[in-house]
Amino acid sequence: MVRRNKPKQLSNGELEQFMKAAEVLHNSITRPLISPQCDHYRSLQDLHQALLKTVREVTGKDATFVRWFGAGSK
Repeated sequence: MVRRNKPKQLSNGELEQFMKAAEVLHNSITRPLISPQCDHYRSLQDLHQALLKTVREVTGKDATFVRWFGAGSK
């Protein structure tokens, strides 16, 4: 039996696949227009925060597919 060392990081191709999958998940989380007072909305927000944190930890930068609108945005 041969033991092989597994890489400690994702390759560039794997990072691209990860980001594409994360963007699809982001869109499925943020697309439903439901009331902010319901439990589903709060659960989706928690999931979205976990997704953004994971993208930041894996890639070392913020998710490029997120568009922030508000004061100071362009």
